[in-house]
Parts: sequence; C-alpha cells; structure tokens
Amino acid sequence: MILFPAIDIRNGNCVRLIQGDYDQETIYGNSPTAMAREWEQQGAAYLHLVDLDGAKTGDSSNAQAIRDVAQAVSVPVQVGGGIRSMAMVDGHIENGVSRVIIGTAAINDPDFLKAAVEKYGDKIAVSIDARNGYVATDGWTETSDVKATDLLIELEKIGVQTVVYTDIYKDGMLQGPNFKELQLVDEATSIDVIASGGVTTKEDIGKLRNMNMYGAIIGKALYDGNLNLAELVGVKNND
Repeated sequence: MILFPAIDIRNGNCVRLIQGDYDQETIYGNSPTAMAREWEQQGAAYLHLVDLDGAKTGDSSNAQAIRDVAQAVSVPVQVGGGIRSMAMVDGHIENGVSRVIIGTAAINDPDFLKAAVEKYGDKIAVSIDARNGYVATDGWTETSDVKATDLLIELEKIGVQTVVYTDIYKDGMLQGPNFKELQLVDEATSIDVIASGGVTTKEDIGKLRNMNMYGAIIGKALYDGNLNLAELVGVKNND
C-alpha cells in the first residue's frame, strides 16, 4: 500500500483544513516545495497535492507552485483541485505531474472525463468526496444525489483505474477513516482505491493494508506529529 503525504496549497502556502472548511485553516509553511522535499527525504514514494484555491474557484493560481514541486522531487506527484478543462490537465502533465485527479468535473462534465481518460489513460484519477455515501462537489460545498458506489460503476465503464475516496466527515478530525464505507467502495469495482480522510494511527494504516487498499493519504496526522512517515515507511519495508 502506497502512503501519500498530502500537501494542500492555498494562496501559495502549505495548509490543512478541517472537514474542508476554508474558515478552519492551519498554515504549516509558506513553501510547498520545501515540504515536498521533506516528505521525500522521509521516504515518501508518492506525493498528493491539492490546489484548494482551484477546488473552490476552478482557477489555476497555484499552477506554478505545483510545477515547482513536481520538478523539485524525484518521486511521482499526483494533483487534484479544480481541474475542469483539458488545458489544465495538459498543463499539469507537461509540468511533470504523474497523475491528475478530476473531482467535480467527473460529475458535472462526464464527457471531459472520458476525453481525459482516452488521452492519458492511467494518468487520470477521480476524486470521490462523500457525505453519508453521497458525492459532494465544488470544494465540498455542494452534496449531489449521486451515490458513491453508483459513480464508481460508471467510472469503471469509462476506464478510470484509480480513485481517491474521501469521507468528508472524517477529514482533518484525527478520528480514523470510515472503514465500512471504504470496504463498500473497494468491493464495488476493480478500480484501485486510495483512502483519504481521518488516517490517524499506525492501527488505521494496518487495517487499510489488511483491506488491500491501493493507497492511503495522510495529512493532518503527519503535520501534527501523530504519525511519523519515516517510521511508517520503515515498518512497511520490514513486513
């Protein structure tokens, strides 16, 4: 299972939000590149970047910061947040991003998603952010009437190979993932699932590994010191 340290970018800073609330922000540094190098040094095999400004507004004001990260580290980088056009996908890929994560547009513009998958294959992932099993969109500000498991079946038909599944109520709360929902999501299709939201302890990571999750994103627990990435990678390598 791949552990993805999360680097959330807002106004050029490395931040964390609680439950996606833009009014509950903690700034952890003013250099996403420095943070990326730190996680790489601690043994990260893959980095997860989120453009929070893009997720909310659909613009690409953090494109340069993301490019700087992708070109500063030797490990692959995946990026999500406000990616709603092929031009944005092209830009990230050209700038060295290994995988582009489409969120809101996967619901609102399935033709765009299909075109992106046809063009880039496994370089395209989809972010499913859910409340009580229903998909949320637009930086988590709206909840749709689409069930996450139903969306997964449609995504598999399109050819999507990887999804990032976030339980919004767990995000940033340090209360553990929603294992029951993750199990349902993982069993719904053959798509690789990256668990996101609430990953807090070694036990959480052990349980996700036992569930054969493809990956897990760790955010607040790393920044607050609840988890130590170098230690976790060491544990994984000794299994």
